[in-house]
Formats: sequence, structure tokens, C-alpha cells
Amino acid sequence: MTRVRGYFHPKTATGTSSLIPSPPWHYSGDLLTVEYRTDPARVRELLPAPLELADEDPGAVALIWADWQSCAAEGAELLDPVLAQYKEAFAVVRCAYRGRTYSRCVHIWVDKDFALARGLHQGYPKKLGSIHQTRPHPYGPAPRIEAGARFGATLAAADRRLAQAVVTLREPSGTNGFVNAHPMAHHRWLPSIEKDGGLALDELVESGAAAFEAGPAWTGDAELELFEAPTEELARLEVREPIAAYYRQVGVVWDGGRLLESGTSGAV
Repeated sequence: MTRVRGYFHPKTATGTSSLIPSPPWHYSGDLLTVEYRTDPARVRELLPAPLELADEDPGAVALIWADWQSCAAEGAELLDPVLAQYKEAFAVVRCAYRGRTYSRCVHIWVDKDFALARGLHQGYPKKLGSIHQTRPHPYGPAPRIEAGARFGATLAAADRRLAQAVVTLREPSGTNGFVNAHPMAHHRWLPSIEKDGGLALDELVESGAAAFEAGPAWTGDAELELFEAPTEELARLEVREPIAAYYRQVGVVWDGGRLLESGTSGAV
């Protein structure tokens, strides 16, 4: 009997071609976060059963740009940077499940296939996009991490710009915001191969960092614009009230999640 190996497709005799390795996955990244308030009804429409709106500040949204380097436990990808480096932008809201507050990613775009595959495994609704953000540097014209530093960030998908922001740092902060500060509550969905067969996979899962470290957080102000696009709905989370913006460098380890329940989302 032929045996094929690999954590994810494609599975081969050696497993070398697998798009992603098995966890743990290690991440180092620069995060730009813009928090604002939208109509809570627009958040509610993105929360399938059994999730509900968060009790406090139910319309709060975090739009986050991240410039990542990532690798498996051995770290080999860091020496072949095309396999390590990627960028993403994602919208996070908060929700409630059985009396506990969770964060939930409702829209996300990445620029590498391995990052997309990891996200689908974790329950992130990842799509391909074009993401860019200003990088800090101690020399030349690039901004330093200091009061008055300005960072730009853009997001586009399918040749349409979806969001752009300019963040101006003001002062050190005790936090990196509150919207993305909880464990994630995500759904893992996979349609049945049979026509009208419903969902072959329908799981509500919890996941978070197995380990986390971070540099100093800075807060400031943001100019944020969202744009309509034919096949994207980020602009439905319209900006009604700015909250704050943040910059932070982080290190994260992801090593699996926990099943909360299955077969109850009612998704189609």
C-alpha cells in the first residue's frame, strides 16, 4: 500500500511538497492596529450561531496590518525568506460565547499561499490580497519608533483598493488595543462533496497564542478610509467613530486550538 506524507496538501511519498508543516508555528511581526466603532448591526450580521454580540462596546472593530516572518519549529524558513516572509491585513471584532468574550477575525487578506493555507486550517477566512505598510528603521528617512512618527498602510484585492491608513504615533501605551486582546472564536467550514450535502465540517473552535512576547506598544491617531469593491464587504464595517491606533512588534507561537462545539452554526 502506498503511503503519502505531509501535514497539508499536496501529500507525497516524502511530504516535502506539503504547503505547510505541522505546528508549532512561530511568528515575528510588526503590527499596525487601527481601532474604531461601527454600527453594531454590521458586526452582528457576521456572527453565526451560537455567537452573540459582545456585551460591552459591541460595535468596536480593529483593522490590523501585519508584516510577518514565520517558520516551523526548526526555523529553516528564515534562511529561505520567500518561505518565511508575508504580509496580511485583517478586520477583528469581538463576540460572546457562553458568557465569555472572544475576538473573531471576520475579513482577512494575505499575500502568500502558505499563509492562506495555515489560516484556513485555523478558521481564518483568508483570501489573497496586496498589503503594504511603512517599516521602521533607525537610519535614513524611514520613521523611528517615537512620538510623531508616521506610518502608512494599504490593502487591495482583485485590483481594487479596500483600505488605507496613516498612523501617527503619540506616546507609549500600556496595551496594543482591546478588540484583538481575547482568544479567537472561529468557525472551520468545509462543504460536502455531494451536491446539496450541507457541511462536511462545521466546527466552532477556540485558539490563541501558545507563547507570546512583545516590545513596547505605542498609541496614536489614525486617518482611515475604507472603499467599496465588487466582491469585498470590508466597507460595510464603516467607520463611525475613531478609537485609537497602535504600533507594536510581537513574537507569537501557535500550536493548536480547542473544539468548542460542532454542527450548530447553521451556515450555508
